[in-house]
Amino acid sequence: MKTILIVDDERDILDFLKYNLQKEGYTVLTAKNGKEALLQAATKPHLILLDVMMPEYDGWEVLKRLKKNPATADIPAIFLTAKKTDVDEVLGLELGADDFIIKPVSIPKLLARIKATLRSHEPTESSRTATSPVAVGAVEIQPSRHIVLVDGKEVFFPKKEFEVLLHLATHAGHLVNRESLLNAVWGSDVRVVDRTVDVHIRKIREKLGPHADYIETVKGVGYRMRDRA
Repeated sequence: MKTILIVDDERDILDFLKYNLQKEGYTVLTAKNGKEALLQAATKPHLILLDVMMPEYDGWEVLKRLKKNPATADIPAIFLTAKKTDVDEVLGLELGADDFIIKPVSIPKLLARIKATLRSHEPTESSRTATSPVAVGAVEIQPSRHIVLVDGKEVFFPKKEFEVLLHLATHAGHLVNRESLLNAVWGSDVRVVDRTVDVHIRKIREKLGPHADYIETVKGVGYRMRDRA
């Protein structure tokens, strides 16, 4: 049984969402502000529905703190927002949001997006089949332990960044287009945009530090990890 944490400062919305999610068989936790959300997230729910505008840390700050903590970084999050703009979407992607849903919430749409997001965080084909360490130059990936070593030092990668890096490394020397990368890591039936891949690649490069150039951009097509670093 999956557990979902709902974070919203409006009691009516909390009760409405809790009722409908429990009807679908989910276990539901609730929080009415950002501080409560961080405390509840420590129990590691399977997904968080996160309001943007609320007291005691807004949704942006909550997600930022969740992603900085290795214990909660892999929990998928869907923003609930009264107004979606391009700026909101870009900021959310930068912070690691999985999706946005506009208020007032359509329950059928919400349930579909929740299921899609949960599916996207299930083990991928790459992570299931790759068990032996994969090394590219100064980067070593240990799939069975979910560990990345850069210059011999462990660097933390959240689940999706880890899977993107692993997929590129197992196809080192070959061009991987965005569509195939999306399908391999998120699944073909999950609603994800190209920009999501680009954001993940940027974050991966930041973590690779002096070895960021291991991942080459093929403009308008996709990415390639150098097979000889």
